Amino acid sequence: MAGLAAVGLFGVSCSAVGTGTRDEGPARSDPVAAKVDPTPQATSSTEADAPASTVPAARMDPVELLKNDPKVSETVKRDLKPCVKDIYPVDASYGKVTGNTSDDVIVNVMTCGDAVGIGSYVFREDNGRYTNVFVAEEPAVYASIDRGDLVVTRPEYKKGDAVAFPSGEVIVTYRWMGQKFVEHDKVENNYSKAVGNGDKQGEVQSPDQDEEKKRRADPTPAATEPTGRADDTPSPEG
Repeated sequence: MAGLAAVGLFGVSCSAVGTGTRDEGPARSDPVAAKVDPTPQATSSTEADAPASTVPAARMDPVELLKNDPKVSETVKRDLKPCVKDIYPVDASYGKVTGNTSDDVIVNVMTCGDAVGIGSYVFREDNGRYTNVFVAEEPAVYASIDRGDLVVTRPEYKKGDAVAFPSGEVIVTYRWMGQKFVEHDKVENNYSKAVGNGDKQGEVQSPDQDEEKKRRADPTPAATEPTGRADDTPSPEG
């Protein structure tokens, strides 16, 4: 589904970071509390004293950015572990979304088991240092770049929804204004349960299940063909 994937332009490293194989490895331990913070916070003196990095954005290690950032929750950091060998469940996109001359880094953190988003972040370069200017930590969140805007997508689930069949999705577009992101547009999509070969819970039905449903809906027995033939009927004697 386009909404659950929210696929933008990816610049994923193929060594220590990337989508990799996410159907293995440990599952998340605790749910992430919903948190969206599009406004950058003041830099602490400790951060200001840290050595600046002059590495280009395309060569930055997103995992290190996350581990060393105080705005990333401890829950996300605790679950930030390799799924297979040294491959982390992290997607990184590089592009201009804050009007900066240098590329920004958009990082999405997911679960290993089912690749569901748990956190999205935007890092902006300033004098060789990368600062976290956007935080969204909530279930199934995903951020991407669309023509210079930041687009954050999350599915909407109702009771009984399967993971692959949410009831809808919310797409929020943020635009950089001065020193922070401001909500520019919001779209809410509601999905029909009457299409897609699924039942009201969003579960795909097999052909046998479909046939059984039809039979139950129409209990009228089908007409039977006569077993005998007219020419087989014995003629009366006499």
